[in-house]
This record gives sequence, structure tokens and C-alpha cells, in this order.
Amino acid sequence: MRIAIDGMGGDNAPLEIVKGCVEAAKLIDEDLIIVGDREQIQNELDKYEYNPSQITILHAEDVITNDDAPVRAVRTKTESSLVKGLVLVKEGQADLFVSAGNTGAIMAGGLFILGRIQGIDRPAIAATYPVLGKGVALLVDSGANVECKPNNLLEFATMGSIYMQKVLDVEDPTVGLVNIGTEETKGTTVIKAAYELLQKSSINFIGNIEARDVPKGTCDVIVCDGFVGNVILKLTEGLAWTIFKLVKTKFTEGLLSKMGALLLAGKLKELKSEFDYSEYGGAPILGVKGAIVKMHGSSGSTAVKNAILRGIPYVRNNVVQTIQDSVLELEEVIISE
Repeated sequence: MRIAIDGMGGDNAPLEIVKGCVEAAKLIDEDLIIVGDREQIQNELDKYEYNPSQITILHAEDVITNDDAPVRAVRTKTESSLVKGLVLVKEGQADLFVSAGNTGAIMAGGLFILGRIQGIDRPAIAATYPVLGKGVALLVDSGANVECKPNNLLEFATMGSIYMQKVLDVEDPTVGLVNIGTEETKGTTVIKAAYELLQKSSINFIGNIEARDVPKGTCDVIVCDGFVGNVILKLTEGLAWTIFKLVKTKFTEGLLSKMGALLLAGKLKELKSEFDYSEYGGAPILGVKGAIVKMHGSSGSTAVKNAILRGIPYVRNNVVQTIQDSVLELEEVIISE
């Protein structure tokens, strides 16, 4: 298996990207192709011991930044690390593409270069959502589609279920639809129609879930449009940061508090790690004809390493093909409606 990594994408590129690739390479047999400015990447690689036959560089002269308009950038910056990495997947020279770059450009590139899986109307970003004491759930969509039709939500549920089974080893994952109440009569016209489609499908649909149920681990796959999903994700990140900052402040106010902090240091570190996105790597882009993992823009080497490691079963377990095979059933559910 060959994995292409965007060496210039994200806030900490190429330093942390290269470091994460070196760390991942020590744990796997797969070949890594770092795409980006050859000189900069080689300068970073020279800081480490690595196998030059396992980690190679594909030179890319350009970079798509977060300030670039996604569609225009993909069409005009054909020599960018992001575009060249996706072309490697398109041409079969790589099996997986990993990037911490411009989210909109990654989505646009996935659509224009790789194309949609036939029968999937809207590809989605599936973010892992930490559930205290229970591992993770999958939040689909977490920002790609701010407005959705009922059939899009059915697609998200199906693709999320497949990913949970194939990559995260969850048998018969439960699926919940985010709503303002648990009753099936609640919500907008789109949500109520989506509820009916999900109920008729073969997925393990448990019904509507409210926002307060999300962090409790009420279901394995959390389904919503990208607007709601992104709000849930950003709110959780902000809340976790605020709580840990408050705890740190309280534990450093006096001598007794500091002593208590020392006693609880191990458990607090464990708790923090459960909310740390770097532990989960990145978010797969589901619904395109190729395996893509989108990392957080500020990803460090640990996140890069974990994104590569998590991406391997994404490819090895044929998630893209399984989604393709499930499309016929989706069409039957929608037509029967």
C-alpha cells in the first residue's frame, strides 16, 4: 500500500507533517509519499533516521492556502501538493491521501479529481467524536454540506455505519438523527422525511437524539447536516478547552489545591487525552471514489501519525467499494418513499 501525504498542508507544515510520517513509518510496512517542496521536506527528513526506500518525496511547486477560494484553487493550482496528492490516488499511484490543508479545497478536489461514488449525491466529512469512557462515535456530516435533503442524511447514515464497521470495528453500529426532540413528529420537514427514510432502511436506526445525548454515547453514528455537525464539533472543542482551563486554574489557586492536582495528575491527563483530536488522527471524506483523510489544520506529528495509521484499514477493508455496493439499497429505500 502507498500513502500520499500533503507535506505543505496545515499550520505546522512541513515540520510536523514530516515528523509524523517518520513516526508512522516505524510502525508500518506501507510506503509513504510526501508531496510538497522537495528542499523543505528533505531538510526536515534529514533530522531523522528513516528508510529512504519507504519514505519518498514528490515535488510540488505550489501550495493551496486557507485564504484560497477552494474551487478556483483546485482548478488553477495544478502543481500544488494537495492537487498532486489527489492525482496520485486518481492514477492508482497511491491508495490513500492524507492532508491537513484547506478543507474546502480537499472536498472540491475529491469531487473534481476523484469524482463521487455513483449514487451518492453528497460526500461528507465523518469526524470522530470522543465519548467519555466509551471510545468514539462518528459525526456525519461535520461541515461539508450546510444544507441537506432527506436522502443526503440517509447517505450519511449508511456511509457512517460502514466506516464504523470496517475501520473502527463496531458491529451493527447504532445510528441517531440529531433533532430538537426525540419524538418522530419533531423537527423540520427535511428531518421528519429523513426519519422516515432511516426507519425503512436496514441500518440500526434508534431514532432522534437531542444535542445533550451526543456526548453520552447514545449512538455510534451521529447524523446531521454539516451546519449542525460543525456547530456540535466546535462547541465540544471549545467547551472541553474551557473546562480544562477552569480545572487548571482551580488546581493552582493554593497549596492544598496544588497537592490535590498532583494526586490527580494521572487521571486528569487521561481525561484530557480522551478529548484530544490528535489521538484520533483525521476525518475520512466519505462518498468519493478514493480514500481521503482530512486532518485538523493545526495537527502536530501525533495527529499525522495517527491519521496515517487509521487510514490503512480505510483502504485495506475496502470502505469505498462497500459504500458503492450499498448504493442500490439506498435507491430502493428512496424510491419506496
